[in-house]
Amino acid sequence: MSHSEPRRRTGVRPTVRPIGAAEHLAFVRAHGSVSFLQTPAWGRVKTEWRSESLGWYDGRRLVGAGLVLHRPVPRMARYTLAYLPEGPAVDWTGDIDAWLDPLAAYLKAHGAFAIRLGPPVRTARWSAAQVKDGIADPGCLRLTDVPPAETHPVGAGVVRRLRDAGWLPQSPQDGFGVGHPQFKYEIPLAGRTEDDLLKGMSQQWRRNIRKSAKEGVRVTVAGSSAGTSGEGTAGAGTVGPGPSGADLKAFHDLYVHTAERDRFRPRPLRYFATMFAAMNAEDPERIRLYLARHRGDLVAAAILVRVGAHAWYAYGASSTGKREVRGSNACQWAMIRDALEAGCDTYDLRGITPTLDADDPHVGLIQFKVGTGGDAVRYVGEWDLPLRPLVYRAFDLYMRSRAR
Repeated sequence: MSHSEPRRRTGVRPTVRPIGAAEHLAFVRAHGSVSFLQTPAWGRVKTEWRSESLGWYDGRRLVGAGLVLHRPVPRMARYTLAYLPEGPAVDWTGDIDAWLDPLAAYLKAHGAFAIRLGPPVRTARWSAAQVKDGIADPGCLRLTDVPPAETHPVGAGVVRRLRDAGWLPQSPQDGFGVGHPQFKYEIPLAGRTEDDLLKGMSQQWRRNIRKSAKEGVRVTVAGSSAGTSGEGTAGAGTVGPGPSGADLKAFHDLYVHTAERDRFRPRPLRYFATMFAAMNAEDPERIRLYLARHRGDLVAAAILVRVGAHAWYAYGASSTGKREVRGSNACQWAMIRDALEAGCDTYDLRGITPTLDADDPHVGLIQFKVGTGGDAVRYVGEWDLPLRPLVYRAFDLYMRSRAR
């Protein structure tokens, strides 16, 4: 975490107990880089899971918080997998047993057969130049074949301690799986200007941003008073109640088109309606829908989520036609500029696969993102702690059978 860290008194083990949404949200607001997947609203988005907020207390002081999503075991509904995506929000720099032992005791007592969590802690970083060089080198097939620009001892310590305590790594080798990705692409914003960010981008990205402006692409924020500024991109504007039903439907139609073209399974419209309703109710600055139009045609759309000083590109869509007007680049530049204006220190492009193999179909994803000039980052990844080993093995077999 990059802002106010959760802290406890040295030598004192905090206790874990349920907290209300208001207390949880107050904690999130006090800690600038909590993942949006660890906000109370996210529990209302994931309607297929049962959710609860847990707090770590040092005496009467709340020093940590986490959103737990409970998934029942098929035909064994009294047991659940307790999942804390990109969480919990605790101090990972010290004795992590002091945080995780009371969590395990509480969750086991309340029916969990296993815990899955993803510490929001980095282990390594690669610059855009290193990634580009790796792609150009036929001897480099994976990001991990390239020596990182920076390693993070705290992350290495968390990995070591989890493994020693019996936690099992879950992050797949190709980077994408049923959980959240271990490798991400991020653009640092702190202390930088728009000119700095443009200079850090590839020539192709800068050309595409200029081309979208020249072609008259207009990016707006649905449900706000944001107009256009600069190179045809949305300004921050005044946030309204969120996108209209028509705007959300237009985004979803384009998203389904994108899914058919790129061969992934799209989420239903009701999922996005729930997401906007829940997250806007929690904080009117939390989520925005960006729409890029060219002469009245929707050519690209994207969803931006922000918690404190961290902004995420959460979902995107683009048309197959009119690709030459570069609507996707215009959308991204609008969101990056708005994140910078809002005082964010990180613009998060979310997951990448660690492949650098030019023949791998996934390499296009990292090539698109590396053009922004940011960094490839590896996190600790997701880990499981079996609390009831027999039930955990049955669940693991069930999940493997579904994946076949």
